[in-house]
Amino acid sequence: MKVVITAGGTGGHIFPALAVIDKLKEKDKNVKILYIGTTDRMEKDIIPKTGIPYVGIEMKGLNRKNVFKNIEVMKTYFRACKKAKNELAKFKPDVVIGFGGYISAPVIYSASKLKIKTIIHEQNSIPGVSNKFLSRYVDRVLVSFKESIKDFPKDKTIYTGNPRSEQIKDVKKISKTSLGFNKDLPLVIIVMGSLGSLTMTKKLKEIMPLFKNKSYQVLLITGKNYYDDYKDIKLSKNVKIVPFLDNLIGYMKDASLIVTRSGASTIAEITSIGLPAIMVPSPYVTNNHQYINAKSLENDSACLILKEEDFNKDNLISLVDKLINNKDKLNSMHEALLKRSVTDSATRIYEEIIKLVRDE
Repeated sequence: MKVVITAGGTGGHIFPALAVIDKLKEKDKNVKILYIGTTDRMEKDIIPKTGIPYVGIEMKGLNRKNVFKNIEVMKTYFRACKKAKNELAKFKPDVVIGFGGYISAPVIYSASKLKIKTIIHEQNSIPGVSNKFLSRYVDRVLVSFKESIKDFPKDKTIYTGNPRSEQIKDVKKISKTSLGFNKDLPLVIIVMGSLGSLTMTKKLKEIMPLFKNKSYQVLLITGKNYYDDYKDIKLSKNVKIVPFLDNLIGYMKDASLIVTRSGASTIAEITSIGLPAIMVPSPYVTNNHQYINAKSLENDSACLILKEEDFNKDNLISLVDKLINNKDKLNSMHEALLKRSVTDSATRIYEEIIKLVRDE
């Protein structure tokens, strides 16, 4: 089987794509995969390092602030379609699968026009612009949230969950003691995305010293860009700050609570693990989708939401204190998260790929 994968821009699109690639390789040792991404976003660095054949195509996203600039965006789109058609004609895939990001639009659209079978996967509860546009052309639409089924054609939309969750369940727990923490005290992890956040860094610089003498421990992951901002802050021994952790999932499995954003990959991670969360949705994303993601969990009593505008020393510390000292609440959140978890998502997606390729 020959498969083209396309996704770009953020880890929320790229890592689910990689999870499905891993499943394809596991199930079919002879599968041939081509990844089509952009020429200037993070996938151009991540994918070639995995050894997966990669083609970069120049593509731009829509400009919502200056509509006149979208004239150039459309010119880029048509050039991208032309190159995508050429690459697809050369590779001759059995199926093309898109995981979002604006690069997926010209690739999936071109595949549909070439009569190649197509699938898109939507990670968020609110569909992205590219996937909403593509849904009318593709053969299958796969979604991570049941709530988003209503936004796509019913006859070809299937709930599979986020394939990242299947990878996570197999990650081994890493003891917090390896970071110098006490094994007998609860651990709270604070992380605001892999790159960190300038806005949240300003707030957290004031907050971190106030965890002194708490009955729990706190690990802040700043993001590489903001680690130096904390170098002059005095911390008590129950608080540690690191710029980045490659194996964060392993440590999350030994934590009691996480304070985090609510992107699609994060939702997949905490539901797979059942890790109670205080979610701080980023207000800077399209269609406020991080808030909608978190709200779907909160409606099931699976998380608490703390808006960025309300994120301050009093509100955060009060919430953490209240949760960490209420084992019944933590347990109920844990159970609610696990009920939402789909731990065989990548397998479900693989099965849909096979059905489509075989015309079943």
